[in-house]
Amino acid sequence: MAEKKAQLSVDGIDETIELPIYEGTVGPDVIDVRSLVSKGVFTYDPGFMSTASCESKITYIDGGKGILLYRGYPIEQLAEKSDFMECCYLLLNGELPTAEEKDAFIDDVKHHTMVHEQIRNLFISFPRHAHPMSVMIGAVGALSAFYHNDLVIDDAEHRQAAAVRLIAKIPTLAAMCYKYSIGQPFMYPRNDLRFSENFLYMMFGTPCEEYVPSPVIADAMDKIFLLHADHEQNASTSTVRLAGSTGANPYACISSGITALWGPAHGGANEAVLDMLNEIGDVKNIPDYIKRVKDKNDPVKLMGFGHRVYKNFDPRAHVLRDAAKGVLEELGHENDPLLKIAKELERIALEDDYFIERNLYPNVDFYSGIILKAIGIPTNLFTVIFATGRTPGWVAHWHEMISNPFKIGRPRQLYTGATFRDYPGK
Repeated sequence: MAEKKAQLSVDGIDETIELPIYEGTVGPDVIDVRSLVSKGVFTYDPGFMSTASCESKITYIDGGKGILLYRGYPIEQLAEKSDFMECCYLLLNGELPTAEEKDAFIDDVKHHTMVHEQIRNLFISFPRHAHPMSVMIGAVGALSAFYHNDLVIDDAEHRQAAAVRLIAKIPTLAAMCYKYSIGQPFMYPRNDLRFSENFLYMMFGTPCEEYVPSPVIADAMDKIFLLHADHEQNASTSTVRLAGSTGANPYACISSGITALWGPAHGGANEAVLDMLNEIGDVKNIPDYIKRVKDKNDPVKLMGFGHRVYKNFDPRAHVLRDAAKGVLEELGHENDPLLKIAKELERIALEDDYFIERNLYPNVDFYSGIILKAIGIPTNLFTVIFATGRTPGWVAHWHEMISNPFKIGRPRQLYTGATFRDYPGK
């Protein structure tokens, strides 16, 4: 029970309304406004920027201090000492696994990476030039058709099976999107490879010759997945929860999350970084572009810098900055024109008072875009990579919600339309 209370006076309501205040383990207190509707009023919060829509134990963000915690563990420590598979287990189960538990979880995921052969028929129904995100939305939603006997969401074993299947199969579907778009044969997953190695193999391997993933590239890919694994109640995660609150199956819920992620204001940010670099075109054009960025009357923006949540440095960017350096050195891409532009933009943003005063530091999207570009992943697949990394977070939030008492999501509105009026007679 809440010990602290807030008092609210509303014109037209005689009594002072008392509202409970709840404390989280960390972060700001929240005022419970659920009783307001019984008084004939409710709150107005466009974008839900001041509204806690749920209680969660999964991820915590302090944007002012640049803190991101998975189940209490700082993202920097996880990126240094852990890996994506261990973080998947952590997000799903709340604790780090023992060595035995981790091995069993990895083995479980490895043995669910294949998709039904009928999925091939789904892919060939799409045009080759279809955006990969449109294909992913359809393919992930379609998975429910193959597991209709395991969709009892009240059954913990069914939920666990769905979680493993989604984490295992979405990378396979992502790689299939790429292979289909370029007319190459699909590559079956290999159980002898680690998660990120297997993804790179399915992306870039062919039946013609052996493909051995570079350890440096695989490690960078693993870090991208790990750093994107969860980010609290963002638009796509909130979409997954809202869809899940209807009792929809997990494949449909994750497909809805992918749909929300497709928006350029959300998952398309790293794709927008590459679009910006292409627009600049040459290092010599950077001064004019920066001048436009500083002009408040010019709509142009510096993509991949600053963050809606983080008012300081994005903690994930520190990790990927080093990873990006290692990837460029490994591939010998230091002379790539677009990457030269990116490095110069980074230098300016870290030294120019205009950007420092506004906390416009390079964020995770800036460095992930550079890495993915250097690896050879096409720009229109960037958001698919994001979705692959975010899957364990989506699944963890879905699982957390379904495992506890919940209500169907039903936001209210401030109605400003026409009042009651009769249909005109003839």
